[in-house]
Amino acid sequence: MAKRTNMMYPLGVTITESGAELLLQAEAEKVSLLLFKAGEKECFEQFEFAKEERIGDVWTMSLPGYDLKGLEYGFEADGEWFVDPCAKAVTGRKVWGSISEEPVRARVTDHSFNWDTDKRPCIPYSDTIVYRFHVRGLTKHPSSHVRNKGTYAGIVEMIPYFKSLGVTSLELMPVAEFDEVMKEWTPSEIPGGKPELKPNGKINYWGYGPTFPYAPKAAYGTGFMPVETEFKIMVKELHDAGLECIPEMYFTGEETIPQVVDVLRYWAEEYHVDGFKLSGAVPTRAIAADPFLKDLKLFADDWSNVSIPKTVRGKRLAEYNDKFQMDMRRILKGDQGMVENLMAWTMKNPSDHAVINYMANTNGFTMMDMVSYDEKHNEANGEENRDGADYNASWNCGIEGPTEVEKINKLRKQQLYNAFLMLLLSQGTPLIMAGDEFGNTQGGNNNAYCQDNEIGWLDWNQLEENSDLFQVVREFIRFRKEHKLFHMDQAPKHADYKSLGCPDVSFHGQSAWRPDLEYFRKQLGIMYWGAYAKKEDGTNDQNFYVAYNLHWGTHKLGLPRLPKGLIWQALYDTSGGGAVVKDRIYAQIPPYTVVVFIALEETGYCSYTLPIGDVTLVCEKGDIIELCFGRNAPTKMIEAGMMEDNLPILEKAYKQLKEYFVGERKEFDLPLDPVG
Repeated sequence: MAKRTNMMYPLGVTITESGAELLLQAEAEKVSLLLFKAGEKECFEQFEFAKEERIGDVWTMSLPGYDLKGLEYGFEADGEWFVDPCAKAVTGRKVWGSISEEPVRARVTDHSFNWDTDKRPCIPYSDTIVYRFHVRGLTKHPSSHVRNKGTYAGIVEMIPYFKSLGVTSLELMPVAEFDEVMKEWTPSEIPGGKPELKPNGKINYWGYGPTFPYAPKAAYGTGFMPVETEFKIMVKELHDAGLECIPEMYFTGEETIPQVVDVLRYWAEEYHVDGFKLSGAVPTRAIAADPFLKDLKLFADDWSNVSIPKTVRGKRLAEYNDKFQMDMRRILKGDQGMVENLMAWTMKNPSDHAVINYMANTNGFTMMDMVSYDEKHNEANGEENRDGADYNASWNCGIEGPTEVEKINKLRKQQLYNAFLMLLLSQGTPLIMAGDEFGNTQGGNNNAYCQDNEIGWLDWNQLEENSDLFQVVREFIRFRKEHKLFHMDQAPKHADYKSLGCPDVSFHGQSAWRPDLEYFRKQLGIMYWGAYAKKEDGTNDQNFYVAYNLHWGTHKLGLPRLPKGLIWQALYDTSGGGAVVKDRIYAQIPPYTVVVFIALEETGYCSYTLPIGDVTLVCEKGDIIELCFGRNAPTKMIEAGMMEDNLPILEKAYKQLKEYFVGERKEFDLPLDPVG
């Protein structure tokens, strides 16, 4: 009878101090273990599992005194060969896309690795900015200029870029060992023979399908060392740089719930990953309840069937689906009846779980294609353009595909600026699909699952071609991180619950405090009251007003009145400076434009005519700092692009000066800082 202690070990091969323990699930009458030396064709030793050591369908074996490290192995069940589905590493898959006859076997791994003082960054969802990419596609293109293209080591070489962009967490598309060579059943060439499974000429580039879920993808290694070591080096380097590593794990539904949970536990313990993007058939209830995964970020399409307990360590589950993307794309292209959706998505931030927001993801158009194509163009997939979603909530801005028409390209770039502001100013956790920050395109292909080529790879030449877009996205990321108002720990309450003068967040329409919700409306103003958030130095944040106009015409939005001495000034204007503040109570917003206004102390200049002649008054940060004779604009303000503006404080000074010179005033009631 099998020793009960064997049940303490997981399925597969476990190296112990005394040798090795093997557990294998198989419905068979006779099961054998076959051992191979690395790279050799013939088995050099074979062991038969004893029937009395079987527990149900689990066959167990102890090999005391055996050192299996580095050996390759497989099993035979009733004479039929198969590879250990719980293999921690796999041979025969080292070369990407190879159709050689090299046998696929399991390899016993050496789990030793010097993690030193490695520590997970544990970045709160409110401070997280996710960057999603395909391990091979990120650096495979010659323009990446990394040494180890298409590998885990290539990701390490990209760390300075990730830090420069400002992202915090890397989401890696499937990294568990999968067969990228797609096959299909074909008739036998021998009359009466059985159909054969042969390559069909396509590559499963994305990696969704059956996997060896415990084993890292060998073809993503450099070949200079075991791939599991390279993966660990990558994770450690990312952690040293303050970056999180969140691999995507795909499950087919053929795995049992305990197997799925065990896979996640293994990657968390063995590879120190920071969480998982869960795809396919996911037993969310079991995963959410597992105590060993409580400290990890867990992304899944839906957690609605899960009871999410409150935890002192904050949120750990995140809702991850296309709802934000599809609604925000419709808003971006000016669909009617979407203002309330804009209000909802910019504020959504549940107390018990996070939401992952994105404007583009693997499945669908890139952001550049989102503004360049109305229809999918998947002909290169070989399915007569039948594959992929027919509706993408996209708008080509007037011409399908690439164009040299300057007006169209300008509008597309403006729409991308709008889209990134909509993403990064929403309260949920933003995700950027790699390459979107510099205009990556797939030529209108919205289902590049088989495109292991320049369609699916990132072309880093575009980083230089669209450097203006990259700089803007990097600035928007910096702005979000600097201002907690746009990534609060909880959803805004839309009330002045701390008696700070205004609600934390409020909505506005043509008139301040009155959002326009009619079906045809495409405009919205949102004010963020700075006193409800603190800056790094502990002082109150500034007040902001974000104006959205996704209509083809210019529209006005009401501006709430600010405390004395403050005025609204445009900080970001995706139209390039077309927004105009009128009488300090409303703003004219150009078509297809998002403007971020900031409340600043009055700074500017204006010229007036007094009884003694013309004078120019200058104020800075709410103080009158200069009075000079004549109409002379201050040089530094001209250089800063400031125009003459009859600010309230300047008009007040002018009136008091006028009263003084006609003998109606002897003292001035003004904030003075006479530096000139």
